[in-house]
Amino acid sequence: MRYRLENLIPLPMVELNTSGSSIWEADSFSFIQGETYLVEAESGKGKTSLLSMMYGLRKDYSGNLYLDGNNARHFNAKEWSVTRKNRVSYIFQGLELFDDLSALENILLKNRITNFKTEKQIVDMAEHLNVAGFLHKKSGILSFGQRQRMAIVRALCQPFEFLLADECFSHIDKKHEDAALKLIISESNRQNAGFILTSLGNNLHEFDHHLKL
Repeated sequence: MRYRLENLIPLPMVELNTSGSSIWEADSFSFIQGETYLVEAESGKGKTSLLSMMYGLRKDYSGNLYLDGNNARHFNAKEWSVTRKNRVSYIFQGLELFDDLSALENILLKNRITNFKTEKQIVDMAEHLNVAGFLHKKSGILSFGQRQRMAIVRALCQPFEFLLADECFSHIDKKHEDAALKLIISESNRQNAGFILTSLGNNLHEFDHHLKL
């Protein structure tokens, strides 16, 4: 899978200063499956907008976005649904967990769509991130950092060709950040998938490409 961005920029940013951006100032830019990308920028520079457009949540942009040569602007709801089910996973900045469900129930809601992971594999991933002991607790009572780690596990419970992660380490300490990044890259490599992480500036070195917005 390949994303190609051609003169792409969110409409709210058209009149803003985007000088120095690797993406908003590019006539053409591609994200290639199997590669890892760290997109760094301060708040308000369009990190969430970029991922939202790539996930089909926003169409308020100038230019064009292509998935394998197909113009995403013309995708219908069914085409985006299939893409999100089988090709692109997303770790939302706001996490999008249901507070009244346990962490495990939140994860299983995703996993049951494709039955991609066994429950043992889910528990093993949670143990790797040191949150297995919280799987049966309601998500709403967990700390934001614990919830972030649960959201990471949930995002890995589907087939994907790209994983989009919006500041998914913002409330995680360095030890658990390292464990989470190792898990994500391991799963991405296993699926030969691309991984795009947005960050305020983590200075992570494990990425093939470092981009500025």
